[in-house]
Amino acid sequence: MSLSEKLLSSFLAFELDINIQSPVHSERTKALKEFEKLGGFPTKKNEAWKYTSLKNVIKQDYTIFSKKKNVLEFKSVKNYFLDNTETYKLVFVDGFFDPFLSQTSHDGLDICILSAALTKPVYSNIISKYFNTSINQDDSLSQLNTAFSKEGVYIHIPKNKILDKPVEILHFATGNEASLMLQPRNLIVIENNAQAEIIETHQSLTKNPIFTNCVTEIFVGLNAHLDYYKIQNDNLNSSLIDNTYISQDQDSTAKVHTFSFGGKLTRNNLNYFQKGSYVNSTMKGITIIDDNQLVDHHTLVDHAKPNCESHQDYKGIYSGKSTGVFNGKIVVDKIAQKTNAFQQNNNILLNDKSTINSKPQLEIFADDVKCSHGCTIGQLDKDALFYLRARGIPKKEAKALLTYAFANNVLESVNIPSVKSRIKKIIANKLGVDLEFDL
Repeated sequence: MSLSEKLLSSFLAFELDINIQSPVHSERTKALKEFEKLGGFPTKKNEAWKYTSLKNVIKQDYTIFSKKKNVLEFKSVKNYFLDNTETYKLVFVDGFFDPFLSQTSHDGLDICILSAALTKPVYSNIISKYFNTSINQDDSLSQLNTAFSKEGVYIHIPKNKILDKPVEILHFATGNEASLMLQPRNLIVIENNAQAEIIETHQSLTKNPIFTNCVTEIFVGLNAHLDYYKIQNDNLNSSLIDNTYISQDQDSTAKVHTFSFGGKLTRNNLNYFQKGSYVNSTMKGITIIDDNQLVDHHTLVDHAKPNCESHQDYKGIYSGKSTGVFNGKIVVDKIAQKTNAFQQNNNILLNDKSTINSKPQLEIFADDVKCSHGCTIGQLDKDALFYLRARGIPKKEAKALLTYAFANNVLESVNIPSVKSRIKKIIANKLGVDLEFDL
């Protein structure tokens, strides 16, 4: 039985554990039909998946629902939490919410779990207004996630509320199952004049295959501000498909930093929809991979209103037999005059076995705009390397210095010191230099 067939047959069992009379469930059943109609999992025949194959990922015999809840001790996972930073915490273990490792809040806001929001009447107005309203209807994996949407994160920051500390979202996989598929669903609503900082991590604690298909819907209100950080440093038997949809109202700012270092296959689909004027959208990323890893970044910014900005800056460093993909699209509607859109993808190949496929795109229907895109693919500067070595810096550390300098402009815009520190440590580890090496 293929994974698609297994998922379709598992939906009947899924319905036994939910309220099928809920209005949300009609969305689930519709989405499952769309997943089937769209042909199930995408293949390389689909232009958007031309450079990324899911064939080896979906051939595993995944458990669709973990059979039991597993308990993790704090000491076994504490290294995955931010150091010296007080945060709200939403922790999930094998798809189940772990209240003992979490810190939620309902003190003038809601930082809790989606399963509660989907079932309790007090949340119904927000759910009916926002849930499943922004996803790409032609994306089969988003439809699949909607069909099995049950658990994940629900964050609602009301008007004029500035979050007093960041939110950490952590998804752990224990390896209790021989192989496991997870489908978390997140809904984040930041209303007018509100502000929030969020850090998201998916982490497998096992060598068993883990396949995560995640969807996050984010709504940023009038003059609201969001900083979102994705830290992806999973083991080599884990694969992640991450679909994030961000809708922004007038005068809002939304920044997403994506740090991709681990995992067998990682696909990041980041979609921005500018719904008002004077919107600022920022996407930055650092990818450092080796061996047979693959990281695929797909971005979309839909400029639908005038006087808006977007900024994309992705850096990739590839070694071994790794493969990188960057497919970025900027769309400027006819009425979106005075748009200022920037897109850049810079890559370094550390050997002749690694590969990068880069496809920056502009679709401009307005005539009064500033738009640019660019791509570079190269190697470390041999002259600069010689200069550093001539001054007594060992070869490994010299390469690390040049590599770090290459990616540093992305790190400069990270606003949470503990996040910046963690990324620096991961980069040092990936480059094989001592952690005491002063980056």
